[in-house]
Amino acid sequence: MSDPGRDDPQLLDNQLCFAVYAAAHAFGRAYRNLLAHHELTYPQYLVLLVLWEEEGLSVKEIGGRLFLDSGTLTPLLKRLEASGHVRRARDRPDERQVSIFLTDKGRGLKGKMDCLPLTVGGMTGMSLDERRALLDSLASMRDALHAGAAGTEPVAEPC
Repeated sequence: MSDPGRDDPQLLDNQLCFAVYAAAHAFGRAYRNLLAHHELTYPQYLVLLVLWEEEGLSVKEIGGRLFLDSGTLTPLLKRLEASGHVRRARDRPDERQVSIFLTDKGRGLKGKMDCLPLTVGGMTGMSLDERRALLDSLASMRDALHAGAAGTEPVAEPC
């Protein structure tokens, strides 16, 4: 016998967006406990991940990678600078541009945190192959949602 509520689009448990939202919160809690040892927040860790891939990016470029605006990113970068993990430098040709560089302390964290993705990944109860497949699906979904949102004209009545 099937569950009659399974097809009800208005049930919270049937909302894909809520499942992703709740999973993101669960990831945040898992990372919070692990990052506390390094006195970092999850968004700060994400910035470090970006800079470990490529240093000297502008605030705008980092924001683009993390889907964050400069109003959110700038205070986060200031806290990372105050803690000695990054340094900010104004671009000589364009003083409005700020590039972000790792310090030795910020670079040194990379090796200390190599285990984090596998540790948290293991907490999901999923195999590495399952996690990779889910990552691919979520990235495709994110890209489709961004494309859909960018091409959608506001409507007077959405439904």
